Amino acid sequence: MSSTQHAVTRALASAASGDHDAANLLWQLTYEELHRIAERHLYRERGDHTLSATALVHEAYVRLIDQTRVEWKDRGHFFAVASQACRRILVDYARKRHAQKRGGAAVKVTLDTGVSQVDEQTEEILALHEALERLGEIDERLTKLVELRYFGGLSEEETAESLGVSARTVRRDWVKAKAWLYNELFGDDEPAAAADPTTT
Repeated sequence: MSSTQHAVTRALASAASGDHDAANLLWQLTYEELHRIAERHLYRERGDHTLSATALVHEAYVRLIDQTRVEWKDRGHFFAVASQACRRILVDYARKRHAQKRGGAAVKVTLDTGVSQVDEQTEEILALHEALERLGEIDERLTKLVELRYFGGLSEEETAESLGVSARTVRRDWVKAKAWLYNELFGDDEPAAAADPTTT
């Protein structure tokens, strides 16, 4: 682990106990990575989204720091929760848009390349969020893996370290998670149970 990673881990522990100086230091140490995560989320959003990556980072960070009772395991855990915060903020915006403008043709969601840049994205943003929520009820680790790899942009090794598993397990679970999500999003002819990610 690098000195920066050690510094992030120490800052997380101190910030969780209410140390405001540590929270400020944590912001400085993680801002670049948090901004990159926000950009990845917005890349999958509308091109004319009213939130910028900077605004999304700030709003997500406020939510993170407010979670004073969270026992941060490591930087991977922090970035996974940060990514989840970004996703939930965007889902809130999508729901507001959905309430204002219903309907629209379905668009393609690609787990490797992101959501196509088209006007009508509200439906699939919500669909992906709801699919991840259902996946979490079946296998919480797979949902965390998707947060880390797909949204957080962590490497296999970083994801493995954060989840406490091997890189081989991450590779296997990544395939499993993608297959299950594809089935949920597009497999109308098959019941969700047919692609239960807990089965081998």
